Amino acid sequence: MDFAIPEELTALRQSFAAFLEREVRPLEEEYGREFWGEAPDRDRLGPIVRQVTQRSADEGFYAAYMPEEAGGQGLSVLGTTLLVEDAARSGMRLAMAVIAPPNPAGPSPLLLKLPHHLWDDYVYPVVAGKKTMCFALTEPEAGSDAQSIRTKAVREGDEWVITGHKHYITNGEHADFAIVFAVTDAEKRAAGGITAFVVPADQFRRGKLQWNISDWHPSELFFDGARVPADHVIGEVGMGFFEAMAFLNSGRAYIGAHALGLAEWSLDAAVDHAQKRTAFGKPLSKNQGVSFPLARSKADIEAIRWLVYHLAWRVDTEGDALAIMGDASITKFFATEHAYEIADRAVQVLGGMGIMREGPVERVLRHLRMLRVVEGASEVQLLVIARTLGL
Repeated sequence: MDFAIPEELTALRQSFAAFLEREVRPLEEEYGREFWGEAPDRDRLGPIVRQVTQRSADEGFYAAYMPEEAGGQGLSVLGTTLLVEDAARSGMRLAMAVIAPPNPAGPSPLLLKLPHHLWDDYVYPVVAGKKTMCFALTEPEAGSDAQSIRTKAVREGDEWVITGHKHYITNGEHADFAIVFAVTDAEKRAAGGITAFVVPADQFRRGKLQWNISDWHPSELFFDGARVPADHVIGEVGMGFFEAMAFLNSGRAYIGAHALGLAEWSLDAAVDHAQKRTAFGKPLSKNQGVSFPLARSKADIEAIRWLVYHLAWRVDTEGDALAIMGDASITKFFATEHAYEIADRAVQVLGGMGIMREGPVERVLRHLRMLRVVEGASEVQLLVIARTLGL
């Protein structure tokens, strides 16, 4: 077993770090607190986020994981995982717009299943950072049990007519188009009866913004007889659920890497505070009640790291997605649960500053709490893990 990071990926990380400092840090320092305060000006937020995304796309980082034929770099899952980790560890809010995974605003490999003549509209512009998309699966009556969606699509001549209601859709507020999952065969459902479509924004209605505990808020989307041409099907009719599952493992690696980076940022902030803060005549770090929790956090971080890197390596080297699914669920569960605990310990060490909005980890704690729910809640991951045990 070789645990060394390849030299070319180390060089890529160095280049990415320089980009973050050169292009993103100045904007973060100028606008970060303004945009993520109590009442952020979302009309002003959008252009700044798009500026960061565009610059990253121009440098080749944003959608590097997409194949070269689609305008990407063909970067491995491991390489992408490292960039996701580094963006999160930077502690910059705007860094979330620099690398697409795990943010569904960026291009999904599912788009590669579209007919090639549609790539000019739906693939190249998203890879280039000129358009954004959203992933519209979740519904009010179908969250973790995604196969129970009620949105339906009916074929009428050369078009599909889509009717339904989606919610908790990340980037639904700004997306230029949506990947929409709808029932095309009510009897088969997940076993060949759910189809994925590309639906332009002019064919759906945006509902209210759904404010949650993180700094990035989803939206409702309504499809009131939306019409799309027959060629806007992703892959094969009825196979949408299977198409989405094919990219589940890499998605788990990216979420794990995001949690890892946020955990590292939290620990760095707590260690810095413990070393500089004096109480009762000595640095906080000289108290075992402070140093031991931080030591535990370091151990947890290393466990998260190697789960994430190992999953990324397996996705890159093995072709059997089903064989990897157990590792993917273990990684998503362990990374998000333990990263949250690490951020919580950091809050405790920081004391009053830890629970302040202007503090370094309060927003990270909120974001990690969200990650324990989205993209497959921890209980769903445990269900998958239990099945690998034959339970």
